[in-house]
Amino acid sequence: MSHVPHELAEEFPDHVETLHELKAHNAHFVKIADEYHTINREIHRIETGVEPASDERAIELRRKRMALKDEVNTMLNAA
Repeated sequence: MSHVPHELAEEFPDHVETLHELKAHNAHFVKIADEYHTINREIHRIETGVEPASDERAIELRRKRMALKDEVNTMLNAA
C-alpha cells in the first residue's frame, strides 16, 4: 500500500491539458473531480495513520475512488 495521494494529474499524466479544460468548462466534471479529491485525501489520511477508520470504511472509500476514477477516465476519453 503506497502512502502517496493519487492525484488526477498523476493518474492521467497524458491528459493533464484535458483535465484543465474539463475543469474550466464542465460543471459535472468539476463535481466528480472535487468528490474524487475529497475521498482521495481521506484515504491518504487513513493510510498514513492521521485519521482512524475501520477496514470496511477504507475499502468503501477505495471503491468510491475507483468508480470516480473510471468516470473521469470515460470523460477524458470522450473529450
